[in-house]
Amino acid sequence: MTRPPLPMNLIYCLAASTVALAGLFAKEKSLPYPAPPQSDQVDDYHGTKIADPFRKLEEPDAAETRAWIEAENKLTAEFLQGVTARKPLRERLTALWNYVRYGTPTVRGGRYFYSRNDGLQNKAVLYVAESLEGEPRVLLDPNTLSADGTTSIAGYELSHDGALLAYGLAAAGSDWQEWRVRDVVTGQDRDDHLKWIKFSGASWSADDVGFYYSRYDEPAPGAELTGTNYFQKLYYHRLGTKQADDRLVYERPDEKEWGFDGTATDDGRYLVVTVWRGTERKNRVYVRELAAADAPFTELTAGFEAEYGYIDNDGATFYFRTDADAPRRRIVAVDLAEPQKRREIVPQHAGVLEQVSLFGNRLLCVYLHDAQNEVRTFALDGTPGQELELPGIGSVGGFGGKRNATETFFAFTGFTTPTTVYRLDLATDAMTVFRRPQVDFQPEDYETKQIFYASRDGTRIPMFIVHKKGLQLDGSNPTLLYGYGGFDISLTPSFSAGRIAWLERGGVLAIPNLRGGGEYGREWHEAGMLDRKQNVFDDFIAAAQRLISDGYTSTPKLAINGGSNGGLLVGACLTQRPELFGAALPDVGVLDMLRFHKFTIGWAWVPEFGSADDAKQFPYLYRYSPLHNLKPGTHYPATLVTTADHDDRVVPAHSFKFAAALQAAQGGPAPVLIRIETSAGHGAGTSTTKQIEKLADQYAFLIRVLGMDGE
Repeated sequence: MTRPPLPMNLIYCLAASTVALAGLFAKEKSLPYPAPPQSDQVDDYHGTKIADPFRKLEEPDAAETRAWIEAENKLTAEFLQGVTARKPLRERLTALWNYVRYGTPTVRGGRYFYSRNDGLQNKAVLYVAESLEGEPRVLLDPNTLSADGTTSIAGYELSHDGALLAYGLAAAGSDWQEWRVRDVVTGQDRDDHLKWIKFSGASWSADDVGFYYSRYDEPAPGAELTGTNYFQKLYYHRLGTKQADDRLVYERPDEKEWGFDGTATDDGRYLVVTVWRGTERKNRVYVRELAAADAPFTELTAGFEAEYGYIDNDGATFYFRTDADAPRRRIVAVDLAEPQKRREIVPQHAGVLEQVSLFGNRLLCVYLHDAQNEVRTFALDGTPGQELELPGIGSVGGFGGKRNATETFFAFTGFTTPTTVYRLDLATDAMTVFRRPQVDFQPEDYETKQIFYASRDGTRIPMFIVHKKGLQLDGSNPTLLYGYGGFDISLTPSFSAGRIAWLERGGVLAIPNLRGGGEYGREWHEAGMLDRKQNVFDDFIAAAQRLISDGYTSTPKLAINGGSNGGLLVGACLTQRPELFGAALPDVGVLDMLRFHKFTIGWAWVPEFGSADDAKQFPYLYRYSPLHNLKPGTHYPATLVTTADHDDRVVPAHSFKFAAALQAAQGGPAPVLIRIETSAGHGAGTSTTKQIEKLADQYAFLIRVLGMDGE
């Protein structure tokens, strides 16, 4: 479903940290921070008056804001230019990134479709081959669509016969998409052109003459980047017609926050409409017979009671993955004649059921156990089959394909295992390598371990730690602690060429699986949301303390990083425990917890965070909101805030206001800088060039402020 959308050695380290940091940054005291535009704005929240002096920075295109952005970027560039390791670091990142990588193939109509990036291409190219061994040809190359490489493929769906490709393009990192249709044989686009699409895929009708998709009304001029997105509608587009003539299939003018995913069943008999409400995992499911255009919808759920993920159908019997009465999820069947009854097919297991594919009469299930994947099979009556033997400890993804498929593909990855694509023969379960990348590093030089530590309230939290073999636990190792902790999203082992550059320089990478994520199911997620969000910050802080007490690092050598909800995590932890960290990298973070819901899709996060408009929820949001918990004169760690001027998911105003406020509040010598990318968005679809440049700057910043490489 498409959704919008951290014993003697310890004593020494804590005693020495303040002196070490002060000495390290003594020369940075006089950084000339640009003056941001200010106002005397004061808001009244249920009787509490709160100043918002940097409100003008919410206007990204205002002349004052643009001038401030230019001045801040200039200051950051000058600071980073003084890092001698920056140029060789960028060169090493480029070399590491320069390897051929593939996506998992999709099979339609006997053809194989997959993405490939030759190494340094800004965007992966979509290829098609007539057979698995056949010579592939380019079907869609987004690198040719913009001079700066900022146009990306945001999604695509192939017709059942593999003759047509419906695809969406996003410009400059925006969530807005424009969809077109390409003839697979000729490689030419048809006249079909659809606009104002967001948080939607496409589902072809069984006859391949059109597809279902969801869109918003065209926003008012100037509101594309910051205006709120409400009243999504589900349409059917018939090939060869104008978008204005598309048939409205479903809307709810009485429910502005509802969004819709329409899926046509492969047998051509039904339309399954999944109704989502913000980022809340609970959803509704409606089914309509397609034989009659005016057939009524039947609801298969009792309101927003639980999460239901549609798998497939046998006539009027529909299969779902659900957490109804099963916080780690199970598989049930629902019959259209008795929509409120549930027939259990596969009961809840010890691991979290992440994904289900149905091939023939066999269910292929991907489970998550202690943040590592397992794959098991079951007959359609629930009889257990075998567990697939994976290549190692890591993460898998893929297993796509129609029910009548004879083969499927999946990707396997780990922290030091580059993503390898495998073919699975569904008749024999034999696995063969489809594509294995060759990356310029030696994986045997590194080790990955998983430890468990106690959070503040005693909860047992897992954490992955990656580093060079032979690491000395003397507290001297620069360490990057990365976290997320929200929205039911799990952090599992995955390969990143960029992280290898950090590990090569003796850095330690630590990734804890914080509450708020999905690593242990619904209860784990709910333990880190709404008024329990502080648990996430406590988990991250406890991770830092464990790394220090075990001798991996010390405060002057410890950096924290996270993006989006992870940016919130970093912002909250650096305001709550500024003395614990040597550096902070909040990336595209949600940092103003009182106003996040007033921009673009921010309202959709209210089920996760709560809303300051609610008198009962306002107090806990105000208690941890990073922007509102900065205290003037406090010694904050060295901080590099990163954002993008075209981020229309977490609007850059969050980072702008937080950076300005942190610069004003900083009472210590550590630098506070902000790096504002242009022609980029929240992260998805960012060009290879921009990814390398950003990471080089972040690492250069850490090299300087953590005192690495003699800097």
